[in-house]
Amino acid sequence: MAVKSPCIDVCAFDGQTRLCVGCFRTLDEIRAWKKMTDHRRHQVINDRARRQAKLQRESSELTAH
Repeated sequence: MAVKSPCIDVCAFDGQTRLCVGCFRTLDEIRAWKKMTDHRRHQVINDRARRQAKLQRESSELTAH
């Protein structure tokens, strides 16, 4: 079964992290998605979950100070 794209149609990139603020993927990952194997797609999905958690932690630390 093909891995569904995490795109949520909020295609805007954060200037600092260079990640899409909607799906937390890099531009290279977005461009390559259709040609990736399902294994690689799962890796990207796992990476984006970690990226999202990291950005949320950093954001909450900035607002706490």
